[in-house]
Amino acid sequence: MNEMNFNWDDIRLFLAVARGGGLAPAAVKTGKSAPTLGRRMLALERRLGCELFRRLPRGYELTEDGERLLAKAVDLEWKVAPIIALNAAEVKPAVKISAGVWVTHLLCSKLAAITGTNSVRLRFIADDEIADIGRREALIGVRNRRPEGPGLAGRRVARVRFATYARDETIDAWARVVGSTPSAKWVGEASRKADVIEVTSPRNALDLALAGSARIVLPTFVGDGCATLQQVSPHIDELEHDQWLVTHHEDRFLPEVRALIDRIYEILKASSQV
Repeated sequence: MNEMNFNWDDIRLFLAVARGGGLAPAAVKTGKSAPTLGRRMLALERRLGCELFRRLPRGYELTEDGERLLAKAVDLEWKVAPIIALNAAEVKPAVKISAGVWVTHLLCSKLAAITGTNSVRLRFIADDEIADIGRREALIGVRNRRPEGPGLAGRRVARVRFATYARDETIDAWARVVGSTPSAKWVGEASRKADVIEVTSPRNALDLALAGSARIVLPTFVGDGCATLQQVSPHIDELEHDQWLVTHHEDRFLPEVRALIDRIYEILKASSQV
C-alpha cells in the first residue's frame, strides 16, 4: 500500500467515513454529499492500490488495509491540525473524555480542577456504550475493567461501590433506568414485588429520588454527595467493580492528555475515599 500518494483532504474524508461507519454519518460531519464521499473514497483506493472498505448494505466496514491506514491517519491528524489552522497559536486541541453518566456528572462538577491552566477544549461523552479508544472515538476513558485491546494503556484508580439511596427508609417504590447495565438488572430483580417507576435517563431516576418519590441505586460517590438522600441498604457486592483510566498507548504522552489524566485520576481517587 503506497500511503505516500495522498493529500490531507483525502485523509480527512477517509477518517470521517471510517469513524462514522458509512457515507451518511460522514456527510453530516464533513458537509460533503454521500455520492461525493463515495467517489472520493474510490479515488483514494485507486491511488493507494488497495481496498480500504467493504461496502455493506448498512454501511462501510474497514478492511485490513483500511485499519492500517486508519492507525496512521489518526497519528497524522494530531500533527496536521495546528498546521492547517488559520492561527495555530490559538488552536485548542480537543480532548474527548468517555465515561458513564455518573462519572461524567462528577467530572463536570470538577471542571476547573480538570482543566487547570491548560488551553484545551473538552468534550464529555456520557454513555454506557463504550467509545472505541483504539480508533480515537475518545482520548481518555473511564472504564470498569482493565483495558484489553491492542495499543491501550490503563491505570487502576479505585474500587467503586454501590448502595440504595432514598429520602428515608419508608419509601418503597423504585426508580429503574431502562437498559441492560448491571445496576438496571439488579434493580429489576430487587423490585419484582414493589412499585417501579421506569425512566430512560439516569438523571431522571435521581430526580425521582430527590423528590422523595422512589429509591435508587447509585455509586456511593454520587449518593453520599446528595445531602437530602440517605443510604438505605448495605453496599451491593454484586455491583462493586474496579475503576480504570484508559487511553491509547501513544496518546498518553501528549502533554495535554498527560496532564488531564493525572488530574482526573486525583478527582476519581478522592471521590472513592469520601
